[in-house]
Amino acid sequence: MNAANSSSSGFSRRRFLGFTAAAAAAVPIVSACGSSWGSSGGSGELKFWDMPWGTATYNDVSKKIIALYKPTKGLPSASYQSIQWANFGQTFASAIASGTNPAVSTGGGFQAFQFAEQGAIAYADNLIETMKKDGLYDDFLPGTIDGMKTDKGYVAIPWELDAHVWWYNKALLEEAGAKVPTTWDELLATGKALKKIGVYGFSTGAGAGNSLAYETPMSMMIGNGGGLFDPDGNLDVLNKRNIEAIEFIKQLVDEGIVDPASVGYTNDNQYAQWKKRRYGLGNEQVGLADNVGGTVAEDLLVMSPIAGPHGDKATLVVENNVMMYKNTPSQEGSEALLLHWLKNMYQFWDQPLVNGLPVLKSIAESPEFQKRPNYVKMVKEYQPIGRSYAARGKTVGAGQSKMDGNSAMYQFGQAVLARRTDAKSALTTLSNALSSLLK
Repeated sequence: MNAANSSSSGFSRRRFLGFTAAAAAAVPIVSACGSSWGSSGGSGELKFWDMPWGTATYNDVSKKIIALYKPTKGLPSASYQSIQWANFGQTFASAIASGTNPAVSTGGGFQAFQFAEQGAIAYADNLIETMKKDGLYDDFLPGTIDGMKTDKGYVAIPWELDAHVWWYNKALLEEAGAKVPTTWDELLATGKALKKIGVYGFSTGAGAGNSLAYETPMSMMIGNGGGLFDPDGNLDVLNKRNIEAIEFIKQLVDEGIVDPASVGYTNDNQYAQWKKRRYGLGNEQVGLADNVGGTVAEDLLVMSPIAGPHGDKATLVVENNVMMYKNTPSQEGSEALLLHWLKNMYQFWDQPLVNGLPVLKSIAESPEFQKRPNYVKMVKEYQPIGRSYAARGKTVGAGQSKMDGNSAMYQFGQAVLARRTDAKSALTTLSNALSSLLK
């Protein structure tokens, strides 16, 4: 596995899969003072739980960061534990229910919102004020911290961005005599040119565990000024911009620009198609070239965001974050530990050990990061236009966390690729499923 390749496990590493309704029900509602909880760590030690965001080297470095934490007098020491992605939702839920949860952790991208609704999260407002005083707050890229804000406060602090960007194979486009598209019409034209040399111009997949099944359509809808919610945060799946976006993908399917076998492709299947030079264009996650690897990766370049038919430019971005829990030996200690980790996380990109985008300007501007031109372009051109699942609506919340990874979303992705289903029917089915899910 490439050092920058964080996961090929069949589901996106940011998912909060496994946090079933039964697990959620097992989490007790916490009082404001947290009196129903046991002491995190038992001995008064702050526990930091972390996910495998890269190879084992990532966790080794993260563990060293925690080991270097020197608490001020009166605050607890800290320990580190790596938590595997398999069944991680149940792992966290069970720990919270039993009072053995960590004080601070990384985790699924929507985990903090879901646990905040259960009353288990310690909001980060006070830590943010500390960050403003010591200057770290101003180092965050615009809008990133705002993505963690809810009506009750900031549920977590972002640390890495999982974005959807447009990729192309430079050599294949040159062979096809096609231009790098800047609009949907040009994307269609380039797809037709690639088809003539036996290459597909729109990578996607809706096989087992492949979240691109719905993330790619979501990114297209958001990129067209649409989204699943209206500006007031109400479900609004059947808006005209969404229909227009799905109709366009349907057109690509009908034109043979999408591989007919895509409906069954896993993430690994998609990487294999890129590696075989069967894909020339695609809306994928930031680590595509690292995951494909080999000599092909040298031809994979990030293109500038494509404008929709109305001139809109936007993309789907999920903010992976670090959260604190109410059940802790010391809230002041939790905040100090998290601040220490944030100030040292530059090491993950210096080496590099992760393939997500950083949230700090200082990391994005560092000499080490500047050696990775694809990533530099993503931060410069995609981060400013990134939109969450809420898109036109309010901040991400527990509602969006229930949607992500839900079977209704995967079924929607499969319907988008199916010739027998039109755009409006696919969106109607999704709307009905989400209306029921979000009640």
